[in-house]
Amino acid sequence: MNTQEFKIGDLVLYKNNQLIAFNKPANVPVQDDKTADKSLLSLGEIYAKSSLHLIHRLDRPATGIVLFAKTHGALTALNEQFKNKEVRKTYLAVVKNMPPESEGMLIHFLKKNERQNRSIISENEVSGSKKAELYYKIIKSIENYHLLEIDLITGRHHQIRAQLAAIGCPVKGDDKYGFKRANSDHSIHLHAWKLRFRHPVSGEMEEIIAPVPSHDSVWKAFEI
Repeated sequence: MNTQEFKIGDLVLYKNNQLIAFNKPANVPVQDDKTADKSLLSLGEIYAKSSLHLIHRLDRPATGIVLFAKTHGALTALNEQFKNKEVRKTYLAVVKNMPPESEGMLIHFLKKNERQNRSIISENEVSGSKKAELYYKIIKSIENYHLLEIDLITGRHHQIRAQLAAIGCPVKGDDKYGFKRANSDHSIHLHAWKLRFRHPVSGEMEEIIAPVPSHDSVWKAFEI
């Protein structure tokens, strides 16, 4: 998807004086990269008419919630919540292969390969690796695919993609991690669905929910 196919204002999920969240389309980078493509950060700053601060990331081919801070105070507060694992991040992933269990905890060790921009996974800790944990459960199945709800406990590079691939369930379209073929639009069926956190000023719990891509027939089939 290119920037001509959507209006940034239509992607706004949540906003106030401290924070703003967007429902990122597939193939839009969260921040500027080596391509010349407009990033969600730069488009968001145009929309907000102010500087925004990156709090967390989302893989370019994935979709869903990306939250930005409007102030340094909000950035510091949210960074602290992420550091203390107080933020709950829930994803949806579509896989073709049935996981070995209907639900469970996955624990691996990931080491980022910078040159290949992928994470190498191992069952045991190796030099330079970081522990990766997530909890998944199957919430729906259709004829050819299964929908997983994933609670991310740690936030590692390509964590969900690498861990699901490690149990034989690569995300649909994710040929980087072993799915047989890429999606035609180069997206992957991984969606940042819900984000729960404390407001940096009021202290109230906030929950943001991002609708799945409405134009996609597979997401539609699950009737989320």
